Amino acid sequence: MTAHHIRYEVDSDGIAILTIDRAEKRNAMTYAMLTAFIERVAQAGADDAVRVIIVTGAGGSFCAGTDLADLATIPGETRGVRGGAHETGKWWPLVACPKPVIGAIDGSAVGMGAEFTSQCDVRIVTDRARFAWNFAHRGLVPDTGAGSWLLPRIIGPHRALRLLYTGDFLSAQEAHAIGYAAEIVAPDALADAALAEARRYLNSSPFSIRKIKSLVWQGLERDLSEHMAAHVDAMSAAFKSEDHKEGVAAFLERRPAKFVRR
Repeated sequence: MTAHHIRYEVDSDGIAILTIDRAEKRNAMTYAMLTAFIERVAQAGADDAVRVIIVTGAGGSFCAGTDLADLATIPGETRGVRGGAHETGKWWPLVACPKPVIGAIDGSAVGMGAEFTSQCDVRIVTDRARFAWNFAHRGLVPDTGAGSWLLPRIIGPHRALRLLYTGDFLSAQEAHAIGYAAEIVAPDALADAALAEARRYLNSSPFSIRKIKSLVWQGLERDLSEHMAAHVDAMSAAFKSEDHKEGVAAFLERRPAKFVRR
């Protein structure tokens, strides 16, 4: 079932495209699909040939959230959560991934789908995209913890709480106005816009990007002294890296840098 519901491909530039493909159910996630999704993200993160990841949905929807018919097969009082609190890769696979992640979002991103959009580093949306964290309508809290921790840090606690309390939809235009979406495009331009964004990152050092992503996301958890300790470690490692040597040489020789893919 999952082999054709979670599609994964990598192009010659090292751009991986991860597509949730269950259009007949608006890409609603089953437990099996979620497992496959997490595994594919981890695979892309570990693959030296992959430079950037684009996450998208098929058939005019991003993801309608958890398939409640599948969820209902396990009674709530006996249903476990997907992992321990320390297993970040199971809860926030897109944040835990060391590569840049672009969300290419068309149509509805609801529940778990909205949570995954919050985990993306950058969101490019169509003019018909919309987001809803409707967990309170189902007697739940945001299911990955992204809605209660990441979303307030992206758009501010007051906006986040209003969305979480009401379960109302956030339109593409509203998302762009508050900085949640980086760009709005027509549906038929989404794939090209996401690829164009991804290619902009290919000019940068994979080493630097990996360190920067870690510093930014983990920096949200640290106090300043902890962050600066991690920064000093990262800067020291950068000075010793092959990518730094190549970046300086490319500048002095007035040519494009040829960074190591790692």
